[in-house]
Amino acid sequence: MERVDTIVVGAGVSGLTAARLLADAGQRVLVLEARDRVGGRVHTDRTGAATDLGASWIHGVTDSPVAAAVAAFGMPTVEFTVGGYQPDSRPIAYYGPDGTRLSDEAARAFADDVHAVDATLREVVEGSAPDASYRDVTDEALARQGWDAERAQRVREYLEHRSEEQYGVWIEDLAAHGLDDDSIDGDEVVFPEGYDVLPTRLAEGLDVRLDHAVTAVDRRDGILVRTERGEFAADAAIVTVPVGVLRSDAITFTPPLPPVNSEALSRLEMNAFEKVFLRFPERFWDEGVYAIRQQGPESRWWHSWYDLTSLHGQPTLLTFAAGPAARGIRDRSDEEVVESILEQLRRLFGARVPQPLSVHRTDWQDDPWSHGSYAYMTVGSTTADHDDLATPVDGVLHLAGEATWTDDPATVPAAMLSGHRAAERVLHRAVPIERLWAHA
Repeated sequence: MERVDTIVVGAGVSGLTAARLLADAGQRVLVLEARDRVGGRVHTDRTGAATDLGASWIHGVTDSPVAAAVAAFGMPTVEFTVGGYQPDSRPIAYYGPDGTRLSDEAARAFADDVHAVDATLREVVEGSAPDASYRDVTDEALARQGWDAERAQRVREYLEHRSEEQYGVWIEDLAAHGLDDDSIDGDEVVFPEGYDVLPTRLAEGLDVRLDHAVTAVDRRDGILVRTERGEFAADAAIVTVPVGVLRSDAITFTPPLPPVNSEALSRLEMNAFEKVFLRFPERFWDEGVYAIRQQGPESRWWHSWYDLTSLHGQPTLLTFAAGPAARGIRDRSDEEVVESILEQLRRLFGARVPQPLSVHRTDWQDDPWSHGSYAYMTVGSTTADHDDLATPVDGVLHLAGEATWTDDPATVPAAMLSGHRAAERVLHRAVPIERLWAHA
């Protein structure tokens, strides 16, 4: 049986970060990955222009370790500060319930209304009950404004869509504190040559075994990890698989995870969040806008489109099927999904909306190695559940990944920082995260 110092389960950004830091410290490290590639939920399709099917933004480059790594690895970026579902800060074309574009003055007034509710929301969330949902706290914040029904409804829709686009879940199902981390420091950027360059570079020089799906982790005598392709032993293990896999029966932990970990895990779930990319023969929307958003009842599923033309010079819109929409299209054909999207675009732009040249649609909900895109806090969860999930087990087992980091979960920085923390816990000493790209 092969034996190493530490086994890392999962070759996403979290696992590769931990493995790279441990190897840099002189450990013998083995990375076991179920997929036939590295990167996990950072995945770039390269059949045409590089298209990021999973993670695609750095949501704020200021003091971001991911931004530092990207710079060190020489990865080109394009500024695109609209991924945090902001109401303004960059040009956004708003269309009212009747399908006509709002004037600049009306769009400004709407954004001001969103900011007013957000200012109230902080206080409401802080004083909310343990079982409060994000719907509960946003309704209370709206009620405090004293607005008429129409004005309040426009912002209510916006808050519903923000819950879906940020966490891929209907607003009633998200904990009141579910968007506590919803802040952006600095510009947001995307990657014209693909985000997967990051995990590819992190994996350089590491012993990564692809197509090695882990089925069991036994810690009764050190660490024994089982796969269908053999067993491996180590002094410690770092498990970085998504919450969806942890909550499934895919991996058996012996003994079972302690209550501090398992109870936190029970309050976190994977979301439903899919991307639909539409490439068109020509631009039919206004130039100079980052996003197109529509208001009103017609916005229930398709409400926001993001202009990715600047990445490759090809007229391209990205829209998200998030929460109820993602579940609603699960069994629909690509043709049906595209037609439902075009129906909404034609409400706004009329007959000049052509058929797309190509369509790319993700299916993370049915991915066996993730069961969704990323984790969210269910009603009754608290922000402490993220860190509690990562509590070391018997000094030999560590859980890491985007769902185990409190400050900014559901992001690549969270994955990287959690991997860094796990490596430090294995080594029992501090390690500068800059060691990740020290030899770039």
